[in-house]
Amino acid sequence: MTSGRPRATSRDTISEAACELFLEQGFAHTSVAQITQRAGVSRSSFFNYFTSKSDVLWAGLDERIVELGTRLSTVDGADAGSSVMMALRAIGDDFAPDSLALALVNTEVMGFGDEFDRDAGLRRARIAHAVATRLRGSGADPLRAEVAGAACGGAVLAAIGAWAQAGAGQKPLAPLLDQALAIAAPTLA
Repeated sequence: MTSGRPRATSRDTISEAACELFLEQGFAHTSVAQITQRAGVSRSSFFNYFTSKSDVLWAGLDERIVELGTRLSTVDGADAGSSVMMALRAIGDDFAPDSLALALVNTEVMGFGDEFDRDAGLRRARIAHAVATRLRGSGADPLRAEVAGAACGGAVLAAIGAWAQAGAGQKPLAPLLDQALAIAAPTLA
């Protein structure tokens, strides 16, 4: 019989090892080989979970973005703006501190440069695409759909950044996400 914390998965172990190394020696000076050695896993195990070392930071959000796309593509008949807002709010459900939150508050220490900004931009763009696709599918003007998508993608990433800076895990993400989405909401009307 076991007690205490649940056993960590290889993915969790890899993420923890990567973050430790990023803090110790910087992102640019950390190799996948060093991460796998620290985690005690093989290189192939690393690539079973992640496509690159930067993906270690984004994996949790990436899963939620995939879920967002699925939610938005399967909603029928509902008001497009309302269904988009509901799907976006679900991103914040049970959002726990992870490697992304750690990276957001330690970008300088971890030595992230332009790559982190590019990665964040990619996530904003993926959210924007999912939202714009849903809105266009409901007959929205394409320009309005693209602007709304961009606003929503920006709102999600801004909320996550504010949450991390405020002490990720001390308060839930949901209230900050609601606040950011309220700013973007007029673009959905």
